Amino acid sequence: METAQVTCGLSKGLCSHKETWWWNEEVAKAVREKKKKYGNWKKAKSTEAWKECKKSRQNRKEDYFLNKAKETEGICKRFK
Repeated sequence: METAQVTCGLSKGLCSHKETWWWNEEVAKAVREKKKKYGNWKKAKSTEAWKECKKSRQNRKEDYFLNKAKETEGICKRFK
């Protein structure tokens, strides 16, 4: 066991936070808008406010995944 520790070393475990290398201002803006719409819906409790909240949630998801895909593609191109 001691030889394996010397050869391979020890790890401290998994990282407790995730990296957000793809996060940018566009995604942050979509998240802020979603939170704002959610707050409006919580106050009003109307179906119109819920529809706006739901639409902003979908927009945030689209921005999130499109941005992540774009950044991943850029990284892949750099490594080729």
